[in-house]
This record gives sequence, C-alpha cells and structure tokens, in this order.
Amino acid sequence: MKTPAILLLILSVLCRTVLVSTKTVKHTVEEWNRYRNECLLRMSTDPTPPGLFCGRMFDMYACWPEGVPNTTVKVPCPWYLPWYNQVRNGYVLRECGPDGQWAVNNTSSTWRDHSQCNADNNQQVAQENQMVILAYFRVMYTVGYSLSLASLSLALIILLIFRKLRCTRNYIHTNLFASFILRAISILTRDAVLTRDTPEFRDNRDVSNVLSDKALSGCRVAQVLMQYCVGANYYWLLVEGLYLHNLLVLMVFSENSYFCGYLFIGWGSPVLFVVPWIIVRYLYENTRCWEINENMAYWWIIRTPILLAILVNFFIFIRIIQILVSKLKANQMRYTDYKFRLAKSTLTLIPLLGIHEVVFAVMSEEQTEGVLRNINLFFELFFNSFQGLLVAILYCFVNKEVQSEIKKKWQRWKLGMNVLDDLRNTGSNTPQGGTGGGQCHHDPPCQPDCPQEDTHNLFSDASASGPHAHPRPHHHPGAKKGKAYCYISARKQVLNGLDGAPLEKGGGEGAIKYSESYC
Repeated sequence: MKTPAILLLILSVLCRTVLVSTKTVKHTVEEWNRYRNECLLRMSTDPTPPGLFCGRMFDMYACWPEGVPNTTVKVPCPWYLPWYNQVRNGYVLRECGPDGQWAVNNTSSTWRDHSQCNADNNQQVAQENQMVILAYFRVMYTVGYSLSLASLSLALIILLIFRKLRCTRNYIHTNLFASFILRAISILTRDAVLTRDTPEFRDNRDVSNVLSDKALSGCRVAQVLMQYCVGANYYWLLVEGLYLHNLLVLMVFSENSYFCGYLFIGWGSPVLFVVPWIIVRYLYENTRCWEINENMAYWWIIRTPILLAILVNFFIFIRIIQILVSKLKANQMRYTDYKFRLAKSTLTLIPLLGIHEVVFAVMSEEQTEGVLRNINLFFELFFNSFQGLLVAILYCFVNKEVQSEIKKKWQRWKLGMNVLDDLRNTGSNTPQGGTGGGQCHHDPPCQPDCPQEDTHNLFSDASASGPHAHPRPHHHPGAKKGKAYCYISARKQVLNGLDGAPLEKGGGEGAIKYSESYC
C-alpha cells in the first residue's frame, strides 16, 4: 500500500460513518502528529547500532526501529488509532531482507502486515456496506438536483420573458425558483469540492497540510454558501405560504406593499442565522470542511429557524385546506366531485409549501438508526432533490396562463412567417416595369367566433359564479395593417387564490366579468 493510504482509510471512515470510538477527525490527526513527532525525535536521538541492518523509519503508519537482516520485525499497533482499545495487544509486522533492505510487495511499496491492527471485521463490513448505500443515495439526489436545475432554469426564463406573466404572484414564484436553483448549484458544488479534496490525501505525504485552514478554506466557503441557499429556499417556501394566506384571509390586501417584506424574509432571514453559525463554528468547532456536526448544539443555530419556517407553513397549509373545504361544501350541489377537487388542491399545495418536511422534522437523523435511518434518509434526499422539478411542472409548465402565452407567441410567430410568405408571393407576381399594376392581397376578416380561453386553478372551481356567455372578439393592438389577427384575452373572473384576483370589466345584471390581466 502507498504510505499515507492507511491514514486515508482512517480519516475517510471517520468522516463518513459513525465509529464505536468517540474520537473525531481533528483529534485523530492531532494524535497522529504527536506519534510522528515522538518517532522522529526517537530516531534522531537513539544511537546507531554497528553492522548491517534495515534502517529506522516512520512510514506514515508506524514507527520502525532498526531491523536485523533475515528477521521479521514487529511493533505494537500505533496508539493514535481510534479503535486502539480493541487492538492494543496486536502488532504490525515487517520483514528485513538479507541485504539490509525492507521487503517490498509486487507494487514496489514496502511490505507491511497490519491485519492485527484493523478494526473489528464485522464493524468494518457494516461500514463498507453503509458507504455503498450512501454512494447510491448520492447518485440519486445528484440526478434529482440536476433535473430540478434544468427545469427550474427554463421555468424562470419563461416567467421573465412574457410581460403578461409579470405580477406579484409570479415575482414570488420566480424568487422561489431562483432559491431552488441556488440550492441545487450549491449542493452539487459542495459535493464536487469534497470529492476533489479526497485524492489530496493520496498525493500529499503530510496529511496535516491537507487538513490545514488554508487548504480547507475553499470547501468551507462552499459549505457556508450551501447553508445559506438551503435556508433561503425554506424561507421562500414560507413566503409562498404567507402570500397565499394573506390573499385568502385578508379583506384588504395590497400585494405591492408586502413585496419588499417578502424579499427580506426570503433572502434576508437566512443571514440572521447563518452568520452566527459561521462565527460559532470558526471559534469552537473549526474542523474539516464544517460538514460534520460533532457538537449538535451548534447545529441547532441553523436548524431551529428552518424548523420554525416548516411549522409555520404547516399551520398555513391547514388553514388553507379549511378554507377550501368550506368553499367546496358551499358549492357541492354545483360540484359533485368536490372531494376530488379538494384532494387535487391539497396535493398541489404540498410541494409549493414544502409540507413533506414536517415528517422529516419529526424523524430527525439522530433519532433513527439502522434500516429506519437509511429509509428516512432516502425519502428526505429524494423529495428534497426532486421538489424543484415538481414545482416547475405544477406552477409553470402545466399552468394554463403560461401555456396560453406560449401558444400565442407561437401563433404570432407563425403569423409573421405567413406575412413574409405573402409578401414574397405578392412581390413575385408584380408585373415587370409596371407601376401600381400589382394585385392587392387581402386577408379574410376576423371571424366573429374566436375560441374562448379558459383558465382553471385551484380556487376557481371552489368559488366561480355567474352566467356563461361568449365575449366579443377584438383585434390584437399590435397587429399590422392589412392583416387582421383575432384573439380573445378576456376571461371570466374567478376567485383566484393561487393565481391572483383578476380585475373586473363591464357591469350590470347578468354581465360577464372580464380581465386582461394574466395575474
């Protein structure tokens, strides 16, 4: 084996799994440094024996005295091992050749038998199996965050490029999408940095250099950014809940006046608990990349505000469901499938408000172990990584307003292509040398029965009322002269909890209420 490989194994096991010993990575490295210094001091002060012998050395694992040729040299297992109490009676073995050189293996590395100093075999097998499970989990959530990143980026672009989709509700959606994007990027970056640091243990003969503050500054910055982005994501989920609650409960609700407060809650609140956590970690637990929580009291600095946001959103969710039930029961004669509508609305709200997090808040990682812990970890990583994808689908890709705008954009593009084709055909039919002798091309007039748009959302079914009628079509204000383009932007007004409340046009008994607003 390469000289630092054994210490690499010790550190990797300490970093990723729970050992019987309570020794931490930092403590193990400190003990290893002390063992090495004592060995180097002994080698420099002990007298050199006469004759032929294998030289004294420290091979990054154990301290070796001079060896007599053609003998097997043994030294006690090094006392810096976290499991030293289990192997205190064991030895590390080495062979000294007849030429005064230590024996080597097939890879030209110095041969050493440290089997007596290994941890308990059953415990080692269990740790290796856990490492395999965690590797599969990492592949799963990497795929989830990658899909969420791609879908959310596309959804964010769609909400920003269409002007008629710009309103307070969609501004909140875009900030939520941005927080999901930053969360995915920060987690994938953190994993890449931690993975990049692993080969440094193999390539660096002095492990203390790899674990120095200077070498670890990059991964610590990545860890801090990840904690902020995760906190911002939870608080933008809370903003979605607060906005929806205010929209349904408050009689007078000015969306614009609350928006600045929403921005502070979403992007400013995480600073209030991430900065104190950074200070505490730097002063009292400045170990590795800050990815391991040895003192759980420090971890609660971040965990408590996030749990608070989850609980507040859960109570908001219960309140919204109560409002939905009351409205659907009031209209159950009109909507015989109100139970289906209630179930649909409930399932749609769960990813938007992050209600699934309540289960993982109750069943924390410290309270579970064994198979139950792995099951809990799987579902938590699965839902957290794919939540962004689900939100992008429900609140952008299948949204009726978004689909309507995309269809109109597509129709306008096709209309423009048809105009160009007509102009080319008209130009090609113009007589040579004539002035004003060409044929005039007229398009058919706008038909009086353009298709009416229909928008459904969570709360429109629960409270829509009024007679049905067909609105009169009108010409698109940006249509070019000589080309009639007909579409209908008027909509029936509904109580729109998730999609906002449209404005009214028209009046009188039996009149239809319309809105040009897509918010």
